[in-house]
Amino acid sequence: MNWQRALWRDRAEAGVQLGEQLAHWRRDPQAWVLGLPRGGVVVAAEIARQLELPLHSWAVRKLAHPSNPELALGAIGPGGVQIWGEPFGRLDPELRQRLVAEQEWELRRRQQLYGDPSVEALHGRPLIVVDDGVATGLTVRAAIQSLRAANPSRLVLAVPVIDRQVAQQLKPQVDDLVALATVDDLWAVGSWYQQFETVHDQHVISILGAAHLSHRR
Repeated sequence: MNWQRALWRDRAEAGVQLGEQLAHWRRDPQAWVLGLPRGGVVVAAEIARQLELPLHSWAVRKLAHPSNPELALGAIGPGGVQIWGEPFGRLDPELRQRLVAEQEWELRRRQQLYGDPSVEALHGRPLIVVDDGVATGLTVRAAIQSLRAANPSRLVLAVPVIDRQVAQQLKPQVDDLVALATVDDLWAVGSWYQQFETVHDQHVISILGAAHLSHRR
């Protein structure tokens, strides 16, 4: 990891800084913060805490190459959304079907485990969608496309760091894009954090549970 490039100690610190950029949403009576599991939920929790808004998860899944899990071929989201990166949309149909089937199972598992809201519950709301960074943009595109089906009143994407070219591609798909750093040729999101540990299911569940309790007070 390139420690000299790191801008944040961890995801929580990045979330605090993003929350400051989104201060005009504080206590909005309709807005919700949606974190993309798993790492995005950690960032989103700090935003929701500062803005005093409800926090929820919105699960999407990367479609990885069978022989190289780090290579993203595409992504899926709720409602049957499929996003394929070029030139992977021309993969063998049987391989595509297998990859999607495998990740659909995991997508449903996470939706149930984290208690993702229904599309109907999001209708007409301003939604602040949060991830811990955007390199290829595939999973974020899947999230945006699936959330558009909910007809939110506004759709805001908030991320600590994003690839410059991907940001240009995503801007027309959202009402606002808030990023702390927009960089060229972003390959490793984790290089922008001093600490970028793997986030496990139990951590996400704990964060969401604490946020729900806090917001009800």
